[in-house]
Amino acid sequence: MKTIILVRHGKSSWDYEVSDKDRPLKERGINDAHIVARNFKAKDLQIDFAYSSPANRALHTSMIFLRNLEFDLSNFQVNETLYDFSGQSVKAFVDGFDNKMNTVLIFGHNYAFTNLANTWGDQYIENVPTSGLVQIKFDTNEWSKISKGTTEEIIFPKQLK
Repeated sequence: MKTIILVRHGKSSWDYEVSDKDRPLKERGINDAHIVARNFKAKDLQIDFAYSSPANRALHTSMIFLRNLEFDLSNFQVNETLYDFSGQSVKAFVDGFDNKMNTVLIFGHNYAFTNLANTWGDQYIENVPTSGLVQIKFDTNEWSKISKGTTEEIIFPKQLK
């Protein structure tokens, strides 16, 4: 069994004249990431590895989550491939995972994550909101063979407020 957890970055700020990759989180984005991470921590899931897009907003969200989860950062990497908005690059990235890993957490972007949640999961999601988390389990032992799985967890900040 393989499990993937997709987390969309927190709400970002457009108040600064910076490149898209450098946009920071808004205060709401920081707060929502903490709320969702604390809720997810209660699920007590064993995560083998975590990856993040290099975009500031995704990386900051990943650090908030991973600190809340007390995750060992030696099992964390930033990967340029995850700076993807369609989902094609993320899917190719996941296909290449080491099959020794069973549960992987990825921090990235929309529309990629909404597309992948709907492609891989069995519940339709109109939109994965900022700081939204979707966990999908697949009945396979090979990452390259994941297709339709079971959406096991959906945690959106609005549900927790």
